[in-house]
Amino acid sequence: MNMKDLIATFTRQLEEAIDTGRIAQFTKPAERIDNVLISGLGGSGIGGTIVSQLVDKQIKIPVVVNKDYFIPAFTGKNTLAIICSYSGNTEETLQAMEDAIKCGAKVCCISSGGKVIEIAKQKSLDHIVISGGRPPRSAFAYSFTQLFYVLHGYGLIDRSFESSLLNAVQLLNQESEHIKSEAYYLAEKLHRKIPVIYSDASFEGVAIRFRQQIDENSKMLCWHHALPEMNHNELVGWTTPNDKLAVVFFRNETDYKRTQARMELTKQIVSKYTPYVFEVWSKGNNNIERTLYLVHLGDWISWYLSELKQIDATEVKVIDFLKGELSKV
Repeated sequence: MNMKDLIATFTRQLEEAIDTGRIAQFTKPAERIDNVLISGLGGSGIGGTIVSQLVDKQIKIPVVVNKDYFIPAFTGKNTLAIICSYSGNTEETLQAMEDAIKCGAKVCCISSGGKVIEIAKQKSLDHIVISGGRPPRSAFAYSFTQLFYVLHGYGLIDRSFESSLLNAVQLLNQESEHIKSEAYYLAEKLHRKIPVIYSDASFEGVAIRFRQQIDENSKMLCWHHALPEMNHNELVGWTTPNDKLAVVFFRNETDYKRTQARMELTKQIVSKYTPYVFEVWSKGNNNIERTLYLVHLGDWISWYLSELKQIDATEVKVIDFLKGELSKV
């Protein structure tokens, strides 16, 4: 299946992921859970970044996202360590998994197979096997959704997320043609430009996802930042006219009013240095719906950019080369 088809079937993947999550089983932790560590990188890790932001108003304990070989010193018997590796063979995540096991953490794995599931079965660790055989970045629906079920399975959040996910499926199906139309319009505007992505801090994970998709699908460099932090540093960098830059603001009607005011003022400032300033407004009745709307729109933009550039969105030869060389070290 090519990248276009993988993006087009996003809502079907969400439905499949919900079915998988509903039947997942979890064993009772031997110790009280005082913190959560989510380990994963790239397409396998972005779900953790986004979910950690979506649950922060409900979950009563810290949730830390780890994107390295090493795990934080606080990891121990009161930690729920969620291991996310789509392939099951990500070397950084495998090392983090081994360390979490040694620390006595309660380990739960989300993967399509590989060494992660092999170890999970050997050591009788809780695990969820998700659909395999696709690029990790196109499996976002599966890993993202399972994280909610894992957190719920250990009693850390309620089950309200499920209705939000189902409503998001309906929303995206209803808005399908509008999303693709807006995505193509923005892709044309971003073509031959360097995208600069800004969002509210609570939606930074969504901005990161968009950046990653432009990197991998569109084979373009870009960067992102979040407000209000961006107003305290990067804003000063806007001093020189540059029509190679194209700014995209990801916005929600529910963004904090002071941040919305900052965005309006920031638009005025950056518009002095580039004529290419655009806004993308989310749709949805809650943050899960709004998140998935923006994620899906961003995915389509990245694919349309690949078409405008006449390149293969799926190809990641440079990553394959890097992994091959690392295997020799």
